[in-house]
Amino acid sequence: MTLIILGIFLIAAGTVAARRDQSFRRFATTIRLGGLLLLLIGVGTSCLIQIGAGEVGVKKLFGQVQNDVLASGLHFINPLLDIEKMDIKTQNYTMSAVRDEGAKQGDDGIRALTSDGLEVNIDLTVLYKVLPSSAPDILRETGADYTDKIVRPLTRTKIRDNAVYYEAVALYSTRRDEFQQRIFNSIESDFRKRGLVLEQLLVRNITLPQSVKEAIEQKINAEQEAQKMQFVLQKERQEAERKRVEAQGIADYQRIISESLTDKQLQYEQIKAMKELAASQNAKMIIMGKGGPPIILDGKQQ
Repeated sequence: MTLIILGIFLIAAGTVAARRDQSFRRFATTIRLGGLLLLLIGVGTSCLIQIGAGEVGVKKLFGQVQNDVLASGLHFINPLLDIEKMDIKTQNYTMSAVRDEGAKQGDDGIRALTSDGLEVNIDLTVLYKVLPSSAPDILRETGADYTDKIVRPLTRTKIRDNAVYYEAVALYSTRRDEFQQRIFNSIESDFRKRGLVLEQLLVRNITLPQSVKEAIEQKINAEQEAQKMQFVLQKERQEAERKRVEAQGIADYQRIISESLTDKQLQYEQIKAMKELAASQNAKMIIMGKGGPPIILDGKQQ
């Protein structure tokens, strides 16, 4: 557009100068030719525009947004149109309490109150994109800074509105996925009404108050100690049961032996043992008898 205006200006200036002063007539043709060349270049560059992949072009004529959009590729357009390129690829917006991790500097986590009156700090990432057919409406009604005007405030508000339905500990542990899905459902419809598509919502981290964290750690430690004590008691019961079985076995053995052995049986076993000893080649001394004087046999060989 600038080249077109400059070319028209040069053509007009050359024509006016040639009419007013004859001495400038020889330069007027050159000026008009230069202006014509700039005009042609300006028209050529203004009529051709390339839209990149993952973008759409929104047409504006004298500030008025047109309803149709230009898809990616090369287009021949009215040179008076102003084309605003808008990204329709998946975008992410992160709000985090960790410095330099989110879209904004410093602590940008979402502080929300839970049903038990505790304050939690939530880190969140929103994945979204612009609906191509809604790009003119977004540009007309919201502007190019739709992230700061729609995505950020709407997400933070919905987080706080839904956190009040959960207790802090449940939000941190057992009901985290439910909380994430609840937020997604509440935000998705509002995004779509404004021409945005919510693809995914990621609860990256939930930070509990320090007092709650200490209470959870104490509870975990107590549970671990209780489990350890249960293991020790079980081990002791198993050891006691082993000793009881061992003692019962010894007692049963002794009872069986005492019931099966008689005096004659013992005397018979004694005689067998003495005979085996008497038959050996070693020196020995055998004492036999029951209540009487012993009999000593010396079978030592020289």
